[in-house]
Amino acid sequence: MSVSRLLHRDDSALVVIDVQEAYRGKTVEHDRMVERVCRLIRAARLLAVPIVVTEQYPKGIGRTQREVAECLPEAQPILEKMTMSCCGQPQFVAAVERLGRRQLVVCGIEAHACVNQTVHQLLERGYEVHLPRDAVSARFESDLEVAWQKMTTSGAVPSSTEMALLEWIRSSEDPLFKDIHRLIK
Repeated sequence: MSVSRLLHRDDSALVVIDVQEAYRGKTVEHDRMVERVCRLIRAARLLAVPIVVTEQYPKGIGRTQREVAECLPEAQPILEKMTMSCCGQPQFVAAVERLGRRQLVVCGIEAHACVNQTVHQLLERGYEVHLPRDAVSARFESDLEVAWQKMTTSGAVPSSTEMALLEWIRSSEDPLFKDIHRLIK
């Protein structure tokens, strides 16, 4: 039996990891990464794809970056954590399990730390993890590249923001195609 590696919006959720104020301007292509995270959030909202958002130790690292927070739904819970892996926090695991989605699009900071550990533990739990390369970052290019290689060779599906959006929408006949197309342009 073959497994589809294309995203299905009715079986997907978006996980936004630790895009916080302390990282502003300090990660590789930071502004571009933030813009892509926001694009994913906007598309997820349009397509009713659930969103899970985390913050690592917000007292020390700061809250979710303003541009990202403004894209989120008004009542969006933001899960605070102290562990590198989001899966180390029971409320994250419960939130993801409650969604009943098999595919998780994971984006955020930092690729070699919180993103890496979360991705590996989600894979261990049987999730199909999609990684949009342009929506994941780290302070150093070398950490970003090694993390990317490790996560994808471990089973995460390499992707991009535009690829995720187009897989979610599938057809120009979809009533939301024009809205998604505007996000891409």
